[in-house]
Amino acid sequence: MERYSKFYIDGRWVGPHVPSFMNVVNPATELPFEQISLGSADDVDLAVDAARRAFPRYSETSVDERIKLLTRAYEIFKRRQADFAAVITQEIGAPISFSMEAQTTICFGHFEATIEALRQFSWHEEFGTSRVVKEPIGVVGLITPWNWPINQIVCKVLPALAVGCTVVLKPSEIAPLDATLFAEVLEEAGFAPGVFNLINGEGSTVGEAIAAHPGIDAVSFTGSTRAGLRVAKIAADTVKRVTQELGGKSPNIILDDADLHVAVRDGVLGCFANTGQNCDAPTRMLVSEKRYEEAVRIAAETALAVQVGDPGVSTTTMGPVVSAVQYRRIQEYIQKGIDEGAKLVVGGTGKPLGLETGYFVKPTVFASVSNSMTIAREEIFGPVLCILSYRDEEDAISIANDSVYGLAAYVESGDIEHARRVAARLRAGSVFINYPAWDAKVPFGGYKQSGNGRESGLHGMNEYLELKSIVGYG
Repeated sequence: MERYSKFYIDGRWVGPHVPSFMNVVNPATELPFEQISLGSADDVDLAVDAARRAFPRYSETSVDERIKLLTRAYEIFKRRQADFAAVITQEIGAPISFSMEAQTTICFGHFEATIEALRQFSWHEEFGTSRVVKEPIGVVGLITPWNWPINQIVCKVLPALAVGCTVVLKPSEIAPLDATLFAEVLEEAGFAPGVFNLINGEGSTVGEAIAAHPGIDAVSFTGSTRAGLRVAKIAADTVKRVTQELGGKSPNIILDDADLHVAVRDGVLGCFANTGQNCDAPTRMLVSEKRYEEAVRIAAETALAVQVGDPGVSTTTMGPVVSAVQYRRIQEYIQKGIDEGAKLVVGGTGKPLGLETGYFVKPTVFASVSNSMTIAREEIFGPVLCILSYRDEEDAISIANDSVYGLAAYVESGDIEHARRVAARLRAGSVFINYPAWDAKVPFGGYKQSGNGRESGLHGMNEYLELKSIVGYG
Protein backbone atom coordinates (compact mmCIF):
# COMPACT_ATOMS: atom_id res chain seq x y z
CA MET A 1 0.00 0.00 0.00
CA GLU A 2 1.19 3.49 -0.78
CA ARG A 3 0.92 4.65 2.83
CA TYR A 4 3.84 2.43 3.81
CA SER A 5 6.13 4.32 1.43
CA LYS A 6 5.40 7.59 3.27
CA PHE A 7 6.71 9.19 6.42
CA TYR A 8 4.52 11.13 8.84
CA ILE A 9 6.13 14.55 9.39
CA ASP A 10 4.49 17.74 10.64
CA GLY A 11 1.00 16.27 10.35
CA ARG A 12 1.42 15.22 6.71
CA TRP A 13 2.23 11.99 4.85
CA VAL A 14 5.32 12.74 2.79
CA GLY A 15 7.82 10.86 0.66
CA PRO A 16 11.54 10.63 1.45
CA HIS A 17 13.96 13.39 0.52
CA VAL A 18 15.75 10.92 -1.77
CA PRO A 19 13.69 7.95 -3.02
CA SER A 20 15.04 4.71 -1.60
CA PHE A 21 13.07 1.57 -0.90
CA MET A 22 13.33 -1.65 1.09
CA ASN A 23 11.26 -4.82 1.01
CA VAL A 24 9.54 -6.07 4.14
CA VAL A 25 9.85 -9.87 4.21
CA ASN A 26 7.38 -12.33 5.72
CA PRO A 27 9.63 -14.72 7.70
CA ALA A 28 7.16 -17.60 7.31
CA THR A 29 7.36 -17.47 3.49
CA GLU A 30 10.74 -15.76 2.99
CA LEU A 31 8.97 -13.52 0.46
CA PRO A 32 8.52 -9.73 0.36
CA PHE A 33 4.95 -8.67 1.02
CA GLU A 34 5.31 -4.90 1.36
CA GLN A 35 7.77 -2.10 0.68
CA ILE A 36 8.83 0.92 2.73
CA SER A 37 10.83 4.03 2.00
CA LEU A 38 14.18 4.48 3.71
CA GLY A 39 14.89 7.88 5.18
CA SER A 40 18.08 9.90 5.44
CA ALA A 41 19.62 12.58 7.64
CA ASP A 42 17.71 15.17 5.58
CA ASP A 43 14.40 13.55 6.52
CA VAL A 44 15.46 13.54 10.16
CA ASP A 45 16.20 17.27 9.90
CA LEU A 46 12.64 17.89 8.64
CA ALA A 47 11.10 15.82 11.43
CA VAL A 48 13.20 17.43 14.15
CA ASP A 49 12.37 20.89 12.85
CA ALA A 50 8.65 20.05 12.93
CA ALA A 51 8.94 18.65 16.45
CA ARG A 52 10.84 21.70 17.70
CA ARG A 53 8.24 24.07 16.26
CA ALA A 54 5.44 22.06 17.85
CA PHE A 55 7.06 21.75 21.26
CA PRO A 56 6.37 25.18 22.80
CA ARG A 57 2.63 24.97 22.25
CA TYR A 58 2.22 21.27 22.96
CA SER A 59 4.31 21.39 26.15
CA GLU A 60 1.91 24.01 27.52
CA THR A 61 -1.26 22.02 26.86
CA SER A 62 -3.14 21.12 30.01
CA VAL A 63 -2.96 17.69 31.59
CA ASP A 64 -6.67 17.28 30.93
CA GLU A 65 -6.16 17.94 27.22
CA ARG A 66 -3.36 15.40 27.01
CA ILE A 67 -5.48 12.83 28.85
CA LYS A 68 -8.27 13.40 26.32
CA LEU A 69 -5.89 12.92 23.40
CA LEU A 70 -4.40 9.74 24.86
CA THR A 71 -7.85 8.38 25.71
CA ARG A 72 -9.04 8.95 22.15
CA ALA A 73 -5.91 7.25 20.83
CA TYR A 74 -6.58 4.28 23.14
CA GLU A 75 -10.13 3.91 21.86
CA ILE A 76 -8.93 4.00 18.24
CA PHE A 77 -6.13 1.52 18.99
CA LYS A 78 -8.60 -0.95 20.52
CA ARG A 79 -10.86 -0.60 17.50
CA ARG A 80 -7.96 -1.39 15.18
CA GLN A 81 -6.34 -4.14 17.27
CA ALA A 82 -6.99 -6.82 14.64
CA ASP A 83 -5.26 -4.67 11.99
CA PHE A 84 -2.16 -4.38 14.17
CA ALA A 85 -2.17 -8.10 14.98
CA ALA A 86 -2.42 -9.12 11.32
CA VAL A 87 0.46 -6.84 10.33
CA ILE A 88 2.68 -8.05 13.19
CA THR A 89 2.09 -11.68 12.23
CA GLN A 90 3.27 -10.87 8.72
CA GLU A 91 6.21 -8.74 9.87
CA ILE A 92 7.79 -10.99 12.50
CA GLY A 93 6.03 -14.36 12.13
CA ALA A 94 4.32 -14.32 15.52
CA PRO A 95 1.37 -16.74 15.65
CA ILE A 96 -1.84 -14.80 15.07
CA SER A 97 -3.18 -15.85 18.48
CA PHE A 98 -0.02 -14.47 20.11
CA SER A 99 -0.25 -11.25 18.09
CA MET A 100 -3.80 -10.73 19.37
CA GLU A 101 -3.44 -11.96 22.94
CA ALA A 102 0.06 -10.69 23.72
CA GLN A 103 1.74 -8.43 21.14
CA THR A 104 -1.22 -6.03 20.93
CA THR A 105 -3.16 -6.68 24.13
CA ILE A 106 -0.15 -5.75 26.26
CA CYS A 107 -0.45 -2.24 24.78
CA PHE A 108 -3.81 -1.82 26.53
CA GLY A 109 -1.96 -1.96 29.84
CA HIS A 110 0.49 0.72 28.73
CA PHE A 111 -2.30 3.06 27.68
CA GLU A 112 -4.15 2.54 30.96
CA ALA A 113 -1.04 2.83 33.14
CA THR A 114 0.13 6.01 31.37
CA ILE A 115 -3.26 7.71 31.58
CA GLU A 116 -3.62 6.78 35.25
CA ALA A 117 -0.10 7.97 36.06
CA LEU A 118 -0.73 11.26 34.26
CA ARG A 119 -3.91 11.84 36.28
CA GLN A 120 -1.98 11.35 39.53
CA PHE A 121 1.29 12.97 38.55
CA SER A 122 2.81 15.61 40.82
CA TRP A 123 4.55 18.32 38.79
CA HIS A 124 6.35 20.07 41.63
CA GLU A 125 7.73 19.59 45.13
CA GLU A 126 8.12 22.18 47.89
CA PHE A 127 11.26 22.50 50.01
CA GLY A 128 10.74 25.39 52.38
CA THR A 129 10.89 28.54 50.24
CA SER A 130 12.10 26.60 47.19
CA ARG A 131 10.22 24.67 44.57
CA VAL A 132 11.40 21.85 42.30
CA VAL A 133 9.34 21.60 39.13
CA LYS A 134 9.23 18.90 36.48
CA GLU A 135 9.23 19.99 32.85
CA PRO A 136 9.21 18.08 29.56
CA ILE A 137 12.74 17.59 28.31
CA GLY A 138 11.91 18.70 24.76
CA VAL A 139 12.13 16.76 21.51
CA VAL A 140 12.79 13.06 22.00
CA GLY A 141 14.11 10.54 19.49
CA LEU A 142 12.72 7.04 19.92
CA ILE A 143 14.38 4.02 18.29
CA THR A 144 12.42 0.79 18.64
CA PRO A 145 13.09 -2.91 17.88
CA TRP A 146 11.33 -5.59 15.87
CA ASN A 147 10.64 -8.29 18.47
CA TRP A 148 7.76 -6.50 20.24
CA PRO A 149 7.26 -3.78 17.64
CA ILE A 150 4.06 -2.02 18.67
CA ASN A 151 4.58 -2.65 22.39
CA GLN A 152 7.94 -0.90 22.34
CA ILE A 153 6.52 1.99 20.33
CA VAL A 154 3.63 2.43 22.74
CA CYS A 155 5.71 2.21 25.92
CA LYS A 156 8.04 4.94 24.62
CA VAL A 157 5.68 7.25 22.74
CA LEU A 158 2.89 7.37 25.33
CA PRO A 159 4.93 8.61 28.32
CA ALA A 160 6.77 11.11 26.14
CA LEU A 161 3.51 12.59 24.84
CA ALA A 162 1.94 12.39 28.31
CA VAL A 163 4.50 14.74 29.87
CA GLY A 164 4.46 17.22 26.97
CA CYS A 165 7.40 16.16 24.79
CA THR A 166 7.29 16.00 21.02
CA VAL A 167 8.52 12.90 19.24
CA VAL A 168 10.57 11.62 16.32
CA LEU A 169 10.15 7.85 15.99
CA LYS A 170 12.29 5.40 14.02
CA PRO A 171 10.88 1.87 14.20
CA SER A 172 12.85 -1.18 13.17
CA GLU A 173 13.12 -1.43 9.39
CA ILE A 174 12.47 -5.17 9.78
CA ALA A 175 9.02 -4.62 11.33
CA PRO A 176 7.99 -1.07 10.40
CA LEU A 177 4.39 -1.37 9.23
CA ASP A 178 2.71 -1.33 12.65
CA ALA A 179 4.37 2.05 13.26
CA THR A 180 2.54 3.46 10.26
CA LEU A 181 -0.74 2.17 11.67
CA PHE A 182 0.13 3.81 14.99
CA ALA A 183 0.80 7.14 13.26
CA GLU A 184 -2.68 6.83 11.75
CA VAL A 185 -4.10 6.27 15.24
CA LEU A 186 -2.46 9.42 16.62
CA GLU A 187 -3.48 11.43 13.57
CA GLU A 188 -7.11 10.39 14.00
CA ALA A 189 -6.91 11.10 17.74
CA GLY A 190 -6.13 14.75 16.94
CA PHE A 191 -2.54 15.35 18.01
CA ALA A 192 -1.33 18.61 16.48
CA PRO A 193 1.07 18.62 13.52
CA GLY A 194 4.68 18.08 14.55
CA VAL A 195 3.88 16.52 17.93
CA PHE A 196 4.49 13.02 16.58
CA ASN A 197 6.73 12.30 13.59
CA LEU A 198 7.59 8.97 11.98
CA ILE A 199 10.56 8.14 9.74
CA ASN A 200 11.46 4.67 8.51
CA GLY A 201 15.08 3.84 7.86
CA GLU A 202 18.12 1.86 8.81
CA GLY A 203 19.95 2.26 12.09
CA SER A 204 23.17 3.27 10.39
CA THR A 205 21.47 6.25 8.74
CA VAL A 206 18.25 7.40 10.39
CA GLY A 207 19.09 5.94 13.80
CA GLU A 208 22.52 7.54 13.92
CA ALA A 209 21.14 10.84 12.61
CA ILE A 210 18.64 10.88 15.46
CA ALA A 211 21.32 10.06 18.05
CA ALA A 212 23.63 12.77 16.73
CA HIS A 213 21.06 15.51 16.08
CA PRO A 214 21.61 18.66 18.19
CA GLY A 215 17.88 19.42 18.00
CA ILE A 216 16.98 16.22 19.85
CA ASP A 217 17.14 16.51 23.63
CA ALA A 218 16.90 12.83 24.59
CA VAL A 219 17.05 9.43 22.93
CA SER A 220 15.39 6.23 24.09
CA PHE A 221 16.73 3.09 22.44
CA THR A 222 15.74 -0.56 22.66
CA GLY A 223 17.85 -3.20 20.93
CA SER A 224 21.11 -5.08 21.21
CA THR A 225 23.84 -4.03 23.61
CA ARG A 226 26.19 -3.57 20.66
CA ALA A 227 23.82 -1.14 18.91
CA GLY A 228 23.03 0.60 22.19
CA LEU A 229 26.71 1.34 22.75
CA ARG A 230 26.89 2.87 19.29
CA VAL A 231 23.89 5.12 19.97
CA ALA A 232 25.31 6.27 23.30
CA LYS A 233 28.72 7.12 21.81
CA ILE A 234 27.18 9.13 18.98
CA ALA A 235 24.79 10.93 21.33
CA ALA A 236 27.61 11.88 23.69
CA ASP A 237 28.83 14.65 21.39
CA THR A 238 25.64 16.61 22.03
CA VAL A 239 25.41 15.66 25.74
CA LYS A 240 21.85 14.46 25.36
CA ARG A 241 20.17 12.04 27.70
CA VAL A 242 20.20 8.43 26.52
CA THR A 243 18.09 5.67 27.98
CA GLN A 244 18.64 2.10 26.85
CA GLU A 245 16.87 -1.23 27.18
CA LEU A 246 19.39 -3.73 25.87
CA GLY A 247 20.19 -7.44 25.99
CA GLY A 248 19.60 -10.07 28.62
CA LYS A 249 20.44 -13.61 29.68
CA SER A 250 17.89 -14.07 32.41
CA PRO A 251 18.30 -16.76 35.07
CA ASN A 252 15.30 -18.76 36.25
CA ILE A 253 15.96 -20.21 39.72
CA ILE A 254 13.65 -23.12 40.54
CA LEU A 255 13.88 -23.51 44.29
CA ASP A 256 13.38 -26.89 45.93
CA ASP A 257 10.05 -25.82 47.45
CA ALA A 258 8.56 -25.10 44.00
CA ASP A 259 6.11 -27.34 42.15
CA LEU A 260 8.74 -28.77 39.82
CA HIS A 261 6.43 -29.80 37.00
CA VAL A 262 4.69 -26.42 36.81
CA ALA A 263 7.91 -24.46 37.29
CA VAL A 264 9.80 -26.29 34.55
CA ARG A 265 6.88 -26.47 32.12
CA ASP A 266 6.09 -22.78 32.40
CA GLY A 267 9.77 -21.89 32.31
CA VAL A 268 10.22 -23.72 29.01
CA LEU A 269 7.14 -22.05 27.53
CA GLY A 270 8.35 -18.68 28.80
CA CYS A 271 11.73 -19.20 27.16
CA PHE A 272 10.09 -20.20 23.86
CA ALA A 273 7.41 -17.47 23.84
CA ASN A 274 7.67 -15.16 20.83
CA THR A 275 10.01 -17.81 19.33
CA GLY A 276 12.52 -16.98 22.06
CA GLN A 277 12.91 -13.43 20.76
CA ASN A 278 12.39 -11.72 24.12
CA CYS A 279 15.10 -9.68 25.81
CA ASP A 280 13.86 -10.86 29.23
CA ALA A 281 13.33 -14.52 28.29
CA PRO A 282 14.19 -17.01 31.09
CA THR A 283 16.92 -18.70 29.07
CA ARG A 284 19.05 -20.05 31.95
CA MET A 285 17.03 -22.50 34.03
CA LEU A 286 18.73 -23.30 37.36
CA VAL A 287 17.65 -26.51 39.11
CA SER A 288 19.12 -28.19 42.19
CA GLU A 289 21.28 -31.26 41.59
CA LYS A 290 18.84 -33.60 43.35
CA ARG A 291 15.94 -32.61 41.05
CA TYR A 292 17.94 -32.03 37.90
CA GLU A 293 17.23 -35.22 35.92
CA GLU A 294 13.50 -34.93 36.54
CA ALA A 295 13.56 -31.28 35.44
CA VAL A 296 15.35 -32.20 32.20
CA ARG A 297 12.70 -34.85 31.48
CA ILE A 298 9.84 -32.37 32.02
CA ALA A 299 11.58 -29.77 29.86
CA ALA A 300 12.01 -32.28 27.03
CA GLU A 301 8.33 -33.30 27.15
CA THR A 302 7.24 -29.66 27.10
CA ALA A 303 9.51 -28.73 24.20
CA LEU A 304 8.34 -31.68 22.11
CA ALA A 305 4.72 -30.54 22.52
CA VAL A 306 5.37 -27.09 21.01
CA GLN A 307 3.49 -26.66 17.72
CA VAL A 308 5.85 -25.01 15.23
CA GLY A 309 4.35 -23.91 11.94
CA ASP A 310 2.32 -21.44 9.92
CA PRO A 311 1.74 -18.39 12.15
CA GLY A 312 -1.62 -17.81 10.47
CA VAL A 313 -3.01 -21.09 11.85
CA SER A 314 -4.74 -20.81 15.21
CA THR A 315 -3.18 -24.01 16.62
CA THR A 316 0.39 -22.87 15.99
CA THR A 317 2.23 -21.92 19.19
CA MET A 318 5.60 -21.03 17.65
CA GLY A 319 6.28 -19.30 14.34
CA PRO A 320 9.57 -18.58 12.59
CA VAL A 321 12.31 -16.29 13.79
CA VAL A 322 12.30 -12.88 12.17
CA SER A 323 14.94 -13.11 9.43
CA ALA A 324 17.57 -15.15 7.62
CA VAL A 325 20.25 -13.34 9.62
CA GLN A 326 18.60 -14.28 12.88
CA TYR A 327 18.11 -17.89 11.74
CA ARG A 328 21.79 -18.30 10.87
CA ARG A 329 22.87 -16.72 14.14
CA ILE A 330 20.77 -19.15 16.19
CA GLN A 331 22.05 -22.14 14.21
CA GLU A 332 25.60 -21.09 15.00
CA TYR A 333 24.82 -20.88 18.71
CA ILE A 334 23.16 -24.31 18.75
CA GLN A 335 26.19 -25.82 17.04
CA LYS A 336 28.49 -24.01 19.48
CA GLY A 337 26.57 -25.55 22.39
CA ILE A 338 27.09 -29.00 20.93
CA ASP A 339 30.76 -28.31 20.22
CA GLU A 340 31.41 -27.05 23.77
CA GLY A 341 30.01 -30.24 25.31
CA ALA A 342 26.46 -29.36 26.34
CA LYS A 343 24.00 -32.28 26.09
CA LEU A 344 21.43 -31.75 23.33
CA VAL A 345 18.16 -33.00 24.84
CA VAL A 346 15.64 -31.80 22.24
CA GLY A 347 15.95 -29.91 18.95
CA GLY A 348 19.24 -29.04 17.35
CA THR A 349 20.39 -27.50 14.11
CA GLY A 350 18.31 -27.33 10.95
CA LYS A 351 14.62 -26.73 10.40
CA PRO A 352 11.74 -28.74 11.90
CA LEU A 353 10.51 -31.64 9.79
CA GLY A 354 8.19 -30.50 7.02
CA LEU A 355 9.10 -26.81 7.27
CA GLU A 356 11.62 -26.30 4.51
CA THR A 357 10.43 -22.75 3.71
CA GLY A 358 10.49 -20.07 6.37
CA TYR A 359 12.98 -19.17 9.10
CA PHE A 360 11.80 -21.92 11.43
CA VAL A 361 14.01 -23.12 14.29
CA LYS A 362 13.67 -26.34 16.26
CA PRO A 363 12.71 -25.69 19.90
CA THR A 364 15.97 -26.65 21.57
CA VAL A 365 16.86 -27.73 25.11
CA PHE A 366 20.41 -28.19 26.38
CA ALA A 367 21.34 -29.96 29.61
CA SER A 368 24.73 -30.39 31.31
CA VAL A 369 25.38 -26.71 30.70
CA SER A 370 28.03 -24.86 32.69
CA ASN A 371 27.74 -21.13 33.15
CA SER A 372 31.05 -20.64 31.34
CA MET A 373 29.70 -21.98 28.04
CA THR A 374 28.93 -19.55 25.24
CA ILE A 375 25.25 -20.55 25.13
CA ALA A 376 24.94 -19.67 28.84
CA ARG A 377 26.71 -16.33 28.57
CA GLU A 378 25.58 -14.77 25.29
CA GLU A 379 22.10 -13.72 24.24
CA ILE A 380 20.91 -16.15 21.56
CA PHE A 381 17.51 -14.53 20.92
CA GLY A 382 15.88 -17.75 19.80
CA PRO A 383 14.07 -20.79 21.25
CA VAL A 384 17.10 -22.24 23.03
CA LEU A 385 16.95 -23.17 26.72
CA CYS A 386 20.00 -23.95 28.87
CA ILE A 387 19.43 -26.04 32.02
CA LEU A 388 22.12 -25.65 34.69
CA SER A 389 22.42 -27.40 38.04
CA TYR A 390 23.22 -25.82 41.41
CA ARG A 391 24.43 -27.30 44.70
CA ASP A 392 22.53 -25.08 47.10
CA GLU A 393 20.76 -21.73 47.22
CA GLU A 394 23.97 -19.73 47.57
CA ASP A 395 25.34 -21.45 44.49
CA ALA A 396 22.14 -20.68 42.56
CA ILE A 397 22.31 -16.98 43.39
CA SER A 398 26.00 -16.85 42.49
CA ILE A 399 25.36 -18.47 39.09
CA ALA A 400 22.38 -16.22 38.43
CA ASN A 401 24.40 -13.08 39.08
CA ASP A 402 27.41 -14.27 37.10
CA SER A 403 26.48 -12.45 33.89
CA VAL A 404 27.27 -9.17 32.18
CA TYR A 405 23.51 -8.74 31.85
CA GLY A 406 20.93 -7.80 34.44
CA LEU A 407 17.62 -7.17 32.70
CA ALA A 408 15.41 -9.75 34.38
CA ALA A 409 15.48 -12.79 36.64
CA TYR A 410 12.91 -15.38 37.69
CA VAL A 411 12.33 -17.24 40.95
CA GLU A 412 9.95 -20.18 41.41
CA SER A 413 8.92 -21.19 44.91
CA GLY A 414 5.98 -22.44 46.94
CA ASP A 415 6.79 -19.83 49.59
CA ILE A 416 6.43 -16.21 48.46
CA GLU A 417 8.56 -14.83 51.29
CA HIS A 418 11.32 -17.29 50.47
CA ALA A 419 11.16 -16.23 46.83
CA ARG A 420 11.30 -12.56 47.79
CA ARG A 421 14.41 -13.10 49.90
CA VAL A 422 16.14 -14.68 46.92
CA ALA A 423 14.81 -11.97 44.59
CA ALA A 424 16.33 -9.28 46.78
CA ARG A 425 19.80 -10.72 46.14
CA LEU A 426 19.54 -10.89 42.35
CA ARG A 427 21.19 -8.15 40.30
CA ALA A 428 18.42 -7.51 37.82
CA GLY A 429 16.01 -4.70 37.07
CA SER A 430 12.97 -6.99 37.27
CA VAL A 431 12.48 -10.22 39.18
CA PHE A 432 9.40 -12.27 38.31
CA ILE A 433 8.12 -14.71 40.93
CA ASN A 434 6.09 -17.72 39.79
CA TYR A 435 5.51 -16.33 36.27
CA PRO A 436 3.16 -13.46 37.10
CA ALA A 437 1.03 -11.51 34.63
CA TRP A 438 2.73 -8.46 33.13
CA ASP A 439 2.24 -5.28 35.18
CA ALA A 440 2.52 -2.11 33.07
CA LYS A 441 2.48 0.09 36.18
CA VAL A 442 5.91 -1.01 37.41
CA PRO A 443 9.19 0.07 35.81
CA PHE A 444 11.07 -2.14 33.37
CA GLY A 445 14.77 -1.86 32.62
CA GLY A 446 18.11 -3.38 33.46
CA TYR A 447 21.26 -3.43 35.52
CA LYS A 448 24.79 -3.73 34.11
CA GLN A 449 25.04 -4.15 30.32
CA SER A 450 21.28 -4.51 30.02
CA GLY A 451 21.00 -0.74 29.92
CA ASN A 452 19.92 2.24 31.96
CA GLY A 453 16.67 4.08 32.56
CA ARG A 454 13.21 2.63 32.97
CA GLU A 455 10.03 2.24 30.94
CA SER A 456 6.34 1.84 31.83
CA GLY A 457 3.99 3.75 34.10
CA LEU A 458 5.05 6.62 36.34
CA HIS A 459 8.75 5.76 36.19
CA GLY A 460 8.65 5.71 32.40
CA MET A 461 7.33 9.27 32.40
CA ASN A 462 10.22 10.48 34.56
CA GLU A 463 12.69 9.57 31.79
CA TYR A 464 11.25 12.38 29.63
CA LEU A 465 11.37 15.12 32.27
CA GLU A 466 13.88 17.71 33.42
CA LEU A 467 14.07 19.00 36.98
CA LYS A 468 14.20 22.74 37.58
CA SER A 469 14.92 24.24 40.99
CA ILE A 470 13.28 27.60 41.68
CA VAL A 471 15.02 28.82 44.81
CA GLY A 472 13.39 31.49 46.91
CA TYR A 473 9.87 30.75 45.75
CA GLY A 474 7.29 32.33 48.06
